[in-house]
Amino acid sequence: MTIFTGLIIPFIGTTLGAACVLFMKNELLPIIQKSLLGFAAGVMVAASVWSLLIPAMEMSEAMGKLAFIPAASGFLLGIIFLLALDRLIPHLHLGCDEAEGAKCSLKKSTMLILAVTIHNIPEGISSGAVFAGLLTDNANVTLAGAFALSIGIAIQNLPEGFIVSLPIRSERGRGKAFMSGMMSGIVEPIAGGITVLLAAYITPALPYLLAFAAGAMIYVVVEELIPESAEGEHSNIGTIGFAIGFVIMMILDVALG
Repeated sequence: MTIFTGLIIPFIGTTLGAACVLFMKNELLPIIQKSLLGFAAGVMVAASVWSLLIPAMEMSEAMGKLAFIPAASGFLLGIIFLLALDRLIPHLHLGCDEAEGAKCSLKKSTMLILAVTIHNIPEGISSGAVFAGLLTDNANVTLAGAFALSIGIAIQNLPEGFIVSLPIRSERGRGKAFMSGMMSGIVEPIAGGITVLLAAYITPALPYLLAFAAGAMIYVVVEELIPESAEGEHSNIGTIGFAIGFVIMMILDVALG
């Protein structure tokens, strides 16, 4: 039950964020959207470092000077995995008119949802990997630290759920926009659950899984969140949002971990 709760918390964050579309009448001001995107990027970078990469290297201390190998190789594999998804799955980023990935005839709203779904996958893997560490009684992963990561991801999912639901509202209405935004986050507990099942049977792979999740999350930050938060005017607002998100996630991880 503890692990299920930890895996479902990020999904709850997405759901609450998407629910805002039921009550707000106007679109988000660009300055607010940029700050929220920057905030999400800051949370993901801090989580990648403190919750994933550092524990991955600490778990590999027995390798001596080569303790970086699981972290480095897992990180690069995570980048490659997201790069492959980016190329294969048709999706559309916010503020863009040209879709990426395989060519298709999907609606714009559907491709927006797919874009968010793609970068929810590494978030699910990351929470699954840390909770898998609890199952293996790994001393480098604590219950408080695992929940700190889940809460941090849920916090950054709040604005994300709202941002992805807003463009869909004009095409599908409030109810369907809420459902679409909410369902974009369902991949997180699914990916997390699969990761827990895999890591429970392949304990030596845990450092690689943690680093893999970090690489996938950093890919999303560099490929999507930072460019979108820096476009046009008020680009420094995205930077401020990044700093706030980074510090909050760092505090959560260090204080609770």
